[in-house]
Amino acid sequence: MPALRKLSAHPPTLSLLSRASTTTSLTHLYPTPLTRSMSSSHGSHYDPPTGWFLGVPPGEKQTKEGWEGIWYWGFFGGLFAAGVAYAYKPDTSIQTWALEEARRRLEAEGIIQDSTKSQKSILRTVSSHFPPKH
Repeated sequence: MPALRKLSAHPPTLSLLSRASTTTSLTHLYPTPLTRSMSSSHGSHYDPPTGWFLGVPPGEKQTKEGWEGIWYWGFFGGLFAAGVAYAYKPDTSIQTWALEEARRRLEAEGIIQDSTKSQKSILRTVSSHFPPKH
């Protein structure tokens, strides 16, 4: 029995954790440090519920705060600028480079025609093979 008294006099840490999870605040377990930090806040920052959406009664217009306009213009303006920059960014992918390099090498070997020739001569050649339909 003395061993049981010794355990009950000093409860294990697990019982403290289980007690902390069931209580609504930690002031029951550690009253001194938390109450000191709470007392330095100079009052409650809790706004009681009014029952209205965003605390604005029906029929009244919500007043904007000073930072809202700057935030909206900065956020959506930045989003627009990022979209424009993304649309006009150069194509630096490895696939594009490889395609251009292969085209250049094939033109140098004479396997394909030079791409600097005008497209009209190619169209004339294709259209000369088919008789006109009447």
